[in-house]
Amino acid sequence: MKQPANVPTVSVFGIPVCKWGMEDTVKYLTEAVQSGKPHQIITANPIMVMAALENPEYKTMMQNADLIVPDGTGVVWAARKGGQPVAERVAGFDLLHELMKQGEQLGWTVFLLGAAPEVIQEASARLQLQYPRVKIVGTRDGYFGPQQDLEVVAEIVKVKPDLLFVARGADTQEPWIAKYKEQLGVPVMMGVGGSFDVISGRTQRAPKIMQKMHLEWFYRLLREPTRIRRMLALPKFTVKVLREGENLTKVR
Repeated sequence: MKQPANVPTVSVFGIPVCKWGMEDTVKYLTEAVQSGKPHQIITANPIMVMAALENPEYKTMMQNADLIVPDGTGVVWAARKGGQPVAERVAGFDLLHELMKQGEQLGWTVFLLGAAPEVIQEASARLQLQYPRVKIVGTRDGYFGPQQDLEVVAEIVKVKPDLLFVARGADTQEPWIAKYKEQLGVPVMMGVGGSFDVISGRTQRAPKIMQKMHLEWFYRLLREPTRIRRMLALPKFTVKVLREGENLTKVR
């Protein structure tokens, strides 16, 4: 597992998940920006963990990330079941905003990549209004294929952002960041899934009460029934956690 020795982790089916809460995570990532060295941050949920168990390449990609935070409540639950609890859930949407707050204080630059053209433009405009001292140095929608990858990478490298947020879906965004991490050279690169859709106002995040009840996944399913196939990984994950018990946190 690649993660630095100073980062406390718990192995969830071989995926090294950071035990820190939001505050320590943001502190670590602030230092990462100051270091200038590229870091890939993954916000892990049960669907991604199950994908890693079924796809060795995806698992290796996750294990090679610089930091994996427990985004899904299922990951938090699994760590607790395995006898090595994490401090709290670190939701990717909230982490994005915490990093933008840091950027507001420290004058960071940001590149936004992914989502539909109108979504990325609206998300950019709203984030710029909310965090006026952060400089959004570039945006690009997510509608490009492998043949345009190097063109997109060059576009990002040219403006040298401190943060790169990528919204292209978990099956695409994490492998894409991993593939071009060294070429991109961005200090903090993180996949943010549907965050731009929420920020732009196109979709809504689950109400606070549903978040507290750990039903954010159910709210998203109600809003987007087409997610049902992906959601089938959740009961599989639950059964696997219950079956493995404390064995699930063994390093493998």
